[in-house]
Amino acid sequence: MIKTVAVSNYRSLKNVIAPLSGLNVVTGSNGTGKSNLYKSLRFLSDAANNSLVTALAKDGGISSTFWAGPEKFTKDMLAGQAPVQGGPKTMPARLEFGFAGDKFGYSVSLGIPPPIIGPDPDPTMFSLDPVIRRECIWAGSSYRPATCLIDRQGPLVKIRDGRSWRVVAGHLSTFDSILTEVSDPESAPEVFHMRNTIKNWRFYDSFRTDVDSPIRQPKIGTFTPVLDHHGHGLVAALRTIHEIGDRQGMYDSINDAFPGATISMTKDSNNCFSLEFHQSGLLRPLKLGELSDGTLRYLLLIAALLTPRPPSLMVLNEPETSLHPDLLPALGRLIIKASKQTQVWVVSHATRLVATLECDEDCNSICLDKVYGETHILEQGMLDQPSWHWPS
Repeated sequence: MIKTVAVSNYRSLKNVIAPLSGLNVVTGSNGTGKSNLYKSLRFLSDAANNSLVTALAKDGGISSTFWAGPEKFTKDMLAGQAPVQGGPKTMPARLEFGFAGDKFGYSVSLGIPPPIIGPDPDPTMFSLDPVIRRECIWAGSSYRPATCLIDRQGPLVKIRDGRSWRVVAGHLSTFDSILTEVSDPESAPEVFHMRNTIKNWRFYDSFRTDVDSPIRQPKIGTFTPVLDHHGHGLVAALRTIHEIGDRQGMYDSINDAFPGATISMTKDSNNCFSLEFHQSGLLRPLKLGELSDGTLRYLLLIAALLTPRPPSLMVLNEPETSLHPDLLPALGRLIIKASKQTQVWVVSHATRLVATLECDEDCNSICLDKVYGETHILEQGMLDQPSWHWPS
């Protein structure tokens, strides 16, 4: 289980170090940095899929994602007695993401490439692409030089071998991560383990439920223990839960949200799966195409949360979208149930959902606030912050 997530210099997250538990809910007013914290987890996931640089480009490029405020606020600035202004840089600009559990931790540091000096008849058009400056994997919950197992500095990658270091790559590309280029179960088992851990994370934030959504159309079904990120295999995923998963839990969750309702799955001669929604008072079941956006989205969340193959981390970004407020307590109970099998991270604006989640004794509530453009965790003092050190 992840115990700590740390972000430095990404948009409003100048220096955020968040503790995690089995069930985590991130709240805060609009613009306080909830989406930035969520995206930081996505960037860590992108590193394991060798798409971190591409993901940053889609986010506007590294120049626009850097913290836009001063390197340090003076007391006069914070007291409103002096204007907020920058000064000479004392540290190189770095965009940093990292996390740690009980056994291992990982961090990646990115920067802008140095300018090319001298005349060049055909200069590169990729001079603003971010470059990976440093990557580390360490043993334990906090980085220390003595616990570092894998150390990547620029193009050089070395692995601890007893009391010395062994170089495994000397010319690694600046846009390739060690998680994909040095991931070998024999020569670099720590990298292999870390990559598989991150690739196992699941993110659900973009279910499309409009009338033309592919989710609403019958399609050929295959064994689906894991719902895809877009939810296109909904009926097959629900049927898989029915056959090998928590069947009773699935039907109880439907009844909890829609008293007296249930579902059934059918297939035609072409092996195309369909779903029927049975509700009290109706003379016939409803097809997927007839369900409201909220009902369909709730079924998608059931399929995701009750997966027969729980991931190490499941992240839900604003799962209350399209749901009627009366459904939120039932959704909260479903999320709590899932958190007993997998670590869950929820980003939400909905007070009823947050209140339900916070009733669970294991819930870790992270409330964000913003002061002078910088995101802070409310009521987090120096002693509340997990131990964290970025590799220099």
